Amino acid sequence: MQARILMVAIGLALAASTAVAQQQPDLGVAAVKLADKPYTFDTAEQHGIRVSVILRGVPHPFSVAFLPNGDALLAERGGALRLVHNAAGGKGGAATLDAKPVTGAPEASAQRTGGLHDVVLHPKFATNSLVYFTYNKLGEPVADAKPPRRQTALAIGRGKLEGGALKDVKEIFTGEWQANASGSRLAFSADGFLYVTTGAPFDGKAQELNNVYGKVLRLREDGSVPADNPFKSQAGARPEVFSYGHRDQLGLVVHPSGAVLAAEHGPNGGDEINVILPGRNYGWPKWSFGRNYDGPRISSVPLGENIEQPIVLWLPSIAPTGLAVYTGDKFPTWKGNLFIGSARIGEIPRTGGLARVVFNDKLEELRRERLLEDLHQRIRDVRQGPDGFIYVITDEDDGALLRIEPAAL
Repeated sequence: MQARILMVAIGLALAASTAVAQQQPDLGVAAVKLADKPYTFDTAEQHGIRVSVILRGVPHPFSVAFLPNGDALLAERGGALRLVHNAAGGKGGAATLDAKPVTGAPEASAQRTGGLHDVVLHPKFATNSLVYFTYNKLGEPVADAKPPRRQTALAIGRGKLEGGALKDVKEIFTGEWQANASGSRLAFSADGFLYVTTGAPFDGKAQELNNVYGKVLRLREDGSVPADNPFKSQAGARPEVFSYGHRDQLGLVVHPSGAVLAAEHGPNGGDEINVILPGRNYGWPKWSFGRNYDGPRISSVPLGENIEQPIVLWLPSIAPTGLAVYTGDKFPTWKGNLFIGSARIGEIPRTGGLARVVFNDKLEELRRERLLEDLHQRIRDVRQGPDGFIYVITDEDDGALLRIEPAAL
């Protein structure tokens, strides 16, 4: 009963703060248009870096996946999957965007954070051409919703990429229908399992094992359930659930050590990086380091008994997005560092950037740095390219693909 009361309070507070926010003037810093010429910045440890706009004009991209030949797939949250030729620059010349979207992608219109989300390649893409993607499958209209919206269900699809088309597309997983939508991410582990993040920011679903929301899921590559998933034999539980008690998870990566790392949004403060362990509870919505958007704390203390604590915590929020662990040789002093996209800091629009965290060999944090803040862009994803450089995408109306490389080349 207390949990239900808490959920009602959270919902009312969020609704009230949204109404207030809609009446306030723009709180953000002035918008910045990205320049055509490269930027140079000094940074810790690596020092000089050069940041170049490789491609622009893609509305609100959510994720990028590099193909072995240096091309890339860009997923627009509005539903289009785009092919970028020479994204990593290995063939010489400029990157170019195919005029038409990749055919075969699902219908996924953007509503709130819903839409087409992550896109990843099968570990054996070079031989099977399989591409995986997550999206919010659209259902019936939500009764009395203002503004109007449709029900959604988290879905995972896969298809073979042949030229500019996805062929033999199959929906390998579908969650329950719900009135709201949230983002999701995918990552393959070295042993071939597919991990999936889901969100449940505004209700109590994260603590309920009979649904897939507010969870990390673990699947086989065909969408079936591994035999050793922690809740497979528990009556009433979704067998795909691997961990629970998550709020909104918009970043996921498998560390070279094998640890599964997920980036989780707190509400107002309390953003986290978590090591995802089987069967563990990560606390939301009862336990949180964050506050409601109108100020009061979510919980009087941030952690409880048998609640996993994060390995990285942000107060104030940075709105963490895509994750990447650098394993290349172009930035030797950054090898093994975790990079985290950031949409904004401290609830102020147009203050996004890229976070860098240094760990020891036990995944204990040593130091961290903020990068690209002067660009004032919402960074939605970060990936290491096949050329060993670091690439980010900006979540803007005029979304861009940026390349980060050492300044002294």
